Amino acid sequence: MSYGRPPNVESSPGKAPLLGSFPLDHDGECKISMKEYVKCLKANKNNNGLCREFSKAYLQCRMDNGLMDPEDMSNLGFADLDKKEKSD
Repeated sequence: MSYGRPPNVESSPGKAPLLGSFPLDHDGECKISMKEYVKCLKANKNNNGLCREFSKAYLQCRMDNGLMDPEDMSNLGFADLDKKEKSD
């Protein structure tokens, strides 16, 4: 008996993510960026809004090292940080 689904229904295979794979950083190429982000989260009681520059740096590291497809930072929710950096 299978719980949570009607009887006699075959399970379907999983689907790939819409934006492709998100491989693990086995070689630790972005470990420093990740640790800085986690450190910021701990210092700010897990308020990720205060640590956005660290999450941006982490995602940029992943793109630079081929761990995710290149994407414009404004498409990842960092348009306001990009404007701030250009104005400085």
